[in-house]
Amino acid sequence: MSMIFSYILLGLSLSAPLGPINAAQLDQGIKKGFWHAWMFGIGAVLADILYMILVYLGVVHFLSTPFMQTFLWLFGAFVLIYTGVESIINARKVTISSTSGGESVMKTLVSGFLMSVSNPMTILFWLGIYGSILAKTAADNGTGQLFVYSIAVISGVVLWDFFMAMVSSMFRKYLSQRAISVISVLSGLSLVVFGLYFGIRAVSLLYPVLF
Repeated sequence: MSMIFSYILLGLSLSAPLGPINAAQLDQGIKKGFWHAWMFGIGAVLADILYMILVYLGVVHFLSTPFMQTFLWLFGAFVLIYTGVESIINARKVTISSTSGGESVMKTLVSGFLMSVSNPMTILFWLGIYGSILAKTAADNGTGQLFVYSIAVISGVVLWDFFMAMVSSMFRKYLSQRAISVISVLSGLSLVVFGLYFGIRAVSLLYPVLF
């Protein structure tokens, strides 16, 4: 039981560092409320599960080839920059009365999945972390416990997403219209910065002599 708890804690700690997914989920919660933030997080978790399966099957090694890495860095840069610019442009149009409506929660879930699945850091993250879990579990306990420990890690990730959705949706109750617009701009800028970083990584793979 202590091992399962430790893997849940691992999932929580892996999800905590600030990144584009956390920034976007906070933005969703502040602008649209709990369910949008929660579904965005669930979409991102579905992408995590997909990459865990790919790591388990060994398919992820194909994704780590230079060509695929370059493509994924470029695609991730496009998704983040586009989303960030859209958030900045529409910042003044966001109103407290309309933030809970509009976009369906299913569309928000798909947005979370696409942002996470197009993030090369997700691939490298699960290749390194889950690859280590595979090796450790196989060495210590065989493959029988692998499914249980995998569920424990994902449970930790889901708990963190739930916490983020709760916090962001609670904040929106105490924010003014101007504050929500400012947060939307800041969130958009953070996504653009992450997107530019992804773009630089892609260029460094295409033209390594420049770096």
